Amino acid sequence: MKELVSDALLQIELFISKRRFWLFAVLAVLLLLIPSFGFSRFIMRMIMVVGVYSILALALNLVAGYVGQLSLGNAGFFAIGAYTATLMMIRLNMSFWLSLVFAALFAGASGLALGLPTLRLKGTYLTIVTLGFGEIVRVIAMNWMSVTNGMLGIRNIPLPEFFGMRLTIANNGLYYLMLALVLFVSVFCALIINSKIGRAFVAIREDEIAAQMMGIKTTRYKVLAFVLCAAISGIAGAFFAPLLGYIDPNVFGFDVSILILSMAILGGLGTMRGMFFGAATLILFPEFARFLMEYRFVVYGLILVLMMRFRPQGLLGWKSRLPYRFKKSVRSELSAQGLLPPELR
Repeated sequence: MKELVSDALLQIELFISKRRFWLFAVLAVLLLLIPSFGFSRFIMRMIMVVGVYSILALALNLVAGYVGQLSLGNAGFFAIGAYTATLMMIRLNMSFWLSLVFAALFAGASGLALGLPTLRLKGTYLTIVTLGFGEIVRVIAMNWMSVTNGMLGIRNIPLPEFFGMRLTIANNGLYYLMLALVLFVSVFCALIINSKIGRAFVAIREDEIAAQMMGIKTTRYKVLAFVLCAAISGIAGAFFAPLLGYIDPNVFGFDVSILILSMAILGGLGTMRGMFFGAATLILFPEFARFLMEYRFVVYGLILVLMMRFRPQGLLGWKSRLPYRFKKSVRSELSAQGLLPPELR
């Protein structure tokens, strides 16, 4: 049964891979035209939440998917970005765009502060430390009343403005801002992954000792991945705060980190496209399954269990073990000699 499922998925993946340019073009047009479909404010907000979690999943993917370090502290970086941007807009009367930059910088600095002393740890120990960091950030937000307003939260968060026009859900400004941020983060991650840095990340994931023997400064690259993950998560938080209009410590609980990790695993660690699929599935499925009432989370858990049984690399993770694609000329030559497996073509 497992082999049949894998073969069927492989055929679908090969079909998509051969036509990916046209499929991406159609998807891009659909994304641009979504506001013209007349969806309700609720559905538009859900689509934007999918965009936010796609950014968070892309951030975690750099650390967990490409470096192989499991982190459960993304909710903490998410919170730092949201509170930094919110407080700068409200307390310092700063524009959203400048507060977005500071949110990324503050979150990245916190990632550096956490990464330097802890990324020599591995496995369960690193996971526990990052989990503790996320909870520390949440507890600070709960108790630092003079700054974060504690459990009362911060309300009436200002909306972004662009050349004097306020970006809202009603005028689709927030939606197009979300698309721009997702595109920016996606291009940035793609450039990192396909660079010397990305190849070093994959080498560390595959065999850290061998990477060290090849002269790769593994600790430096792991810290870099952690800082990039934190900064990108801070960008997501800076956009999420005005989208929600209200933040409090409970918005950034431990369940957020688990949700982000589930998205990355479901879509396929070590692949960018899987992050979008995982975010869309785990955000939209509970909403569309509301008719199941209390059973919808049982179905959600069952889907994850079946996926881990039949597809442990993730639904779209079939290329996740490849450091980079062969050049077209090399693929053609190997294919002509029958040396290239179908999944690499």
